Amino acid sequence: MTPHGDWDIWLILAGRGWGKTRTGAEDIAFFALSNPESICAVVTPTFGDIRRVAFGGPSGLMSIIPKECLLSGRGQGYNSSSAEIRLYNGSKIMGFSATEPDRLRGPQFHRAWCDELAVWQYADTFDQLMFGLRLGTKPQCIITTTPKPTPLIKSLVKRNNIVVTKGSTFDNAPNLAPSALAMLKEKYDNTRLGRQELYAEIVDDVEGALWTPSMIEAKRIPKLEEQLQRIIIAVDPAVTNQEGSDETGIIVCGKGFDNRYYILEDLSARMSADAWANVVVNTFYKYEADRVIAEVNNGGDLVERLLRTVDSSVPYKAVRSSKGKLVRAEPISALYEQGKVSHVGTFSKLEDQLCSYTLDSRSSPDRLDALVWGLTELSKSSGQAMWRVS
Repeated sequence: MTPHGDWDIWLILAGRGWGKTRTGAEDIAFFALSNPESICAVVTPTFGDIRRVAFGGPSGLMSIIPKECLLSGRGQGYNSSSAEIRLYNGSKIMGFSATEPDRLRGPQFHRAWCDELAVWQYADTFDQLMFGLRLGTKPQCIITTTPKPTPLIKSLVKRNNIVVTKGSTFDNAPNLAPSALAMLKEKYDNTRLGRQELYAEIVDDVEGALWTPSMIEAKRIPKLEEQLQRIIIAVDPAVTNQEGSDETGIIVCGKGFDNRYYILEDLSARMSADAWANVVVNTFYKYEADRVIAEVNNGGDLVERLLRTVDSSVPYKAVRSSKGKLVRAEPISALYEQGKVSHVGTFSKLEDQLCSYTLDSRSSPDRLDALVWGLTELSKSSGQAMWRVS
């Protein structure tokens, strides 16, 4: 329910499935229907999000506004092409994409709804919206987003003229599939990603860590569009397979013809030696990789011998650490800082290790180690073309 009181911004920080879209849509719909001749703005991360989520989605405006409340007549009511909803009382709801901040230069509004502000490409879009939010006696803005530690989000929560509402995914449990909730809890509980995406915490950087969430998020891509010149399966093998044993780190990484690096898959887990050897060999053929590399500080020649028992033809290289983990990791962290590494999808446990490991950490970062070995090998490569489309 829209809060009472003298506020300028209502900031809703909530986990996935909490009902953020429904809340934003109901607020804007109620305001537009209750205030004739009003002009409202709805800003989403992309144009597609206007149609699929804010306007036309199952919790969007068109699922809330009764048809009889739309302006009747040819070309009136809801126009998906122009991203506008016109109501019978003269009110208008206009959709905008956060990818085009200049489109918000000129228009002015009584009320605005910003959806998923934490993933907007340009912070300037929010500034331009605020310049136009100037009609009526009390223009207000509602923001619905899963939080990320962006400068804009962190600055908003410190404002005095703001009402902050927080909620987790599990607050809406009666309306979500129990099996989905159980899966999310099992996979993401006690991870940085889970704290952010499920429990809506603003997870700040860990002091002393070489990676930050913003480093990874800035270059994350949903799928690979580039051709790759090399693919490496990097392994940090565990010595034992008992309760409490370390995991075997298995990371698939590649180098593109654009001279950028891509993290393709994280297959790390606690498993027996035979099991991880089979996973590595099967993954090698799945990706048509160039080489398997493995750290042999603990396993020595046994690591290669184990792989050879599964498949004697797999190209293999042993690597041995002579420096501390942080020293080895620093050049790879620098690649991330330079924007040269993209995660193809989300790898929550790997990213937790990257963003939380410091010199004082006691746990063994097996996924981090495997990633560092893989990207170190790729960054030393000649870059000669081996034509492959992944």
